Amino acid sequence: GLGQTVRAAAPSSPQYASLREALARYRELVGSPAWQNPLPSVPGGKLTPGEKYAGTAALAERLRLLGDLPAHSTRPQRYEGPVVEAVRSFQERHALPADGVIGKDTFDQLNVTPATRARQLELALERLRWTPLPAARAIVVNVPEFVLRGYEAHDGRTGMAARMKVIVGTAGKTPTPLFDAEMRFVEFSPYWNVPPSIARDETVPKLRRDPAYFRQQDFEFVGNDGKVQGVLSDANLDAVLRGQLRIRQRPGPKNALGDIKFVFPNNDNIYLHHTPAVSLFKRERRDFSHGCIRVEDPVALARFVLQDMPEWNEARILEAMAKGESKTIRLREPLPVVIAYSTTLVKSDGKVYFFADIYGHDKLLDEELRKRPGVIYALPLAAYGQKTAIR
Repeated sequence: GLGQTVRAAAPSSPQYASLREALARYRELVGSPAWQNPLPSVPGGKLTPGEKYAGTAALAERLRLLGDLPAHSTRPQRYEGPVVEAVRSFQERHALPADGVIGKDTFDQLNVTPATRARQLELALERLRWTPLPAARAIVVNVPEFVLRGYEAHDGRTGMAARMKVIVGTAGKTPTPLFDAEMRFVEFSPYWNVPPSIARDETVPKLRRDPAYFRQQDFEFVGNDGKVQGVLSDANLDAVLRGQLRIRQRPGPKNALGDIKFVFPNNDNIYLHHTPAVSLFKRERRDFSHGCIRVEDPVALARFVLQDMPEWNEARILEAMAKGESKTIRLREPLPVVIAYSTTLVKSDGKVYFFADIYGHDKLLDEELRKRPGVIYALPLAAYGQKTAIR
């Protein structure tokens, strides 16, 4: 019957089943008295553990219903003890610093209604229906979470073999596009060919203002015939703007790609790479790139990618990264890569996590679905992913 057909069409991934269960829980909370009134504002816009707060009981009730506060906890008069621990749990699930301090961001998230969260879960389920399922081995980047995971199958079950923070394209300027592709190469000590758009808008104007920047950054010019020129001149900069020369950064510690690049050919010239700017990985929100994806732990990723090539052990990987000579190796088997977008997921701890809709894709999908109620889509992954053709 129809029910059987619908069930057969649903994705078989454990994540899909977990999100459906989470959706059922949040739907049960829609209309709950705990959200009928907003929480009282916190004194001075910031509530720290140990302070008095008129909304402690209301806050505790919300946290209990959301599963962050154990049901048997006593209700303190002050903001302290189990309620602070519950807020830390809530903050962790909502991509906030888990410090137990209720500032503006945490307060705003605490006031989001279960109906809004339920809609977020519905949109995540909708996207999963048309996101390609990872094969036996695959890399999946969840853009709004700023996290990359490497998956592999053992005994018919898919598990996570690698996980790391990533930096993605800047919201509103150079968002990372959504697509799936196949990784085919790893490039050690890579050259960085400055994309024409970055050369035009940023690099050439900077070199005209500060010619010393050319040597500082180990730049060189390369002609369409492959000939290399190491001298900065106005004529060469003009040739870059005409498309007759390109600017290239030599391998080394200053290289924008760091010491390794993971290549999965695609129309947007997007790839995974290391970066010299490692301090940015400490930020909670990490959309700082021109579109490409910077990885926190390139050695762990290289080991995962090259694990069926045992001659590429960690020592050899580190040696090739440090050598300063560009070397490209082809993978024995292409490795699927999925650049995905989900603002909510259920992690292995069974908790549901929510992330900011940094590119507005949820908003766009919500508007489209409301125009056509009841329609189930089978859209390509990039349907709501803005395209860019730069790094």
